[in-house]
Amino acid sequence: MAEIKKVATRDSYGATLAELAAEIPNLVVLDADLAGATKTAKFKAACPERFIDCGIAEGNMMGVAAGLAAAGMIPFASSFAMFAAGRAFEQVRNSIGYPHLNVKIGATHAGISVGEDGATHQCCEDIALMRTIPGMVVINPADDVEARAAVRAAAQYVGPVYLRFGRMAVPVFNDPETYHFELGKGIVLREGKDVTVVATGLMVAEAIEAGKMLEEKGIDARIINIHTIKPLDEELICKAASETGKVITIEEHSVIGGLGDAVCAAVCENGIGCKVVKMGVHDEFGHSGPGGDLITEFGLRAANIVEEACKLLGK
Repeated sequence: MAEIKKVATRDSYGATLAELAAEIPNLVVLDADLAGATKTAKFKAACPERFIDCGIAEGNMMGVAAGLAAAGMIPFASSFAMFAAGRAFEQVRNSIGYPHLNVKIGATHAGISVGEDGATHQCCEDIALMRTIPGMVVINPADDVEARAAVRAAAQYVGPVYLRFGRMAVPVFNDPETYHFELGKGIVLREGKDVTVVATGLMVAEAIEAGKMLEEKGIDARIINIHTIKPLDEELICKAASETGKVITIEEHSVIGGLGDAVCAAVCENGIGCKVVKMGVHDEFGHSGPGGDLITEFGLRAANIVEEACKLLGK
């Protein structure tokens, strides 16, 4: 069997920005002294005259990005998620969100899979923070193909966008020849009638594997990839919830304010009588360790999804 290709979505981000350098003349990239890690160095190599290193001053970088957007440029402001969403939250809210400027925030190294960098850098709150900003689009791609498509979609969209990327290499399961990215639209990866698994980011690959494992147990699981957390594809989620009656959400993010809460709100507000189980980081900080080991330790593997599905179905 051929080995599954793995690519970190931060690499997809940098590579796509480099491609866009020649395609979009008013696209500029900003970084906060982390171009090697965020992979924006690839854009710098392709187009150094439109690359700005703002230094370790993320709040200022967001202000610079806002000014560039107001002047008609399309800025991508990049840093680790902890700094882009956390440290610079006020500037993102007031300088970008409030005037609804055309700024794209490329946040890499999100979640516990950052690994050895430890709890201070493992941002598991960024989706929750960005969801609260009026008009902010929040995208969390699952693999290389989807990340590349998401960057291109963000560049074409007029308005603020938060893009979440990971440090750890993840399986590439989408076919670049057939994949279609549509902002705000989820993707049914597997049909099923017994339970729905709604996943985002690098958890999508785990959900796909869980679907295969559940099939071996005689459980028919519907697997949904939600790459756009905001705006959420409520129609797709509510249809699945009403048809299967049971939903599991999984995210490499806090269960407070992330995908799980967004799905719960959609189900409740649309009057769907449905049990929802939220899998993610449960009100705790991460800690230092290999990213893959932490994913396992926090119970975010396919086997954990299978266990939750069996409990939910009483099997």
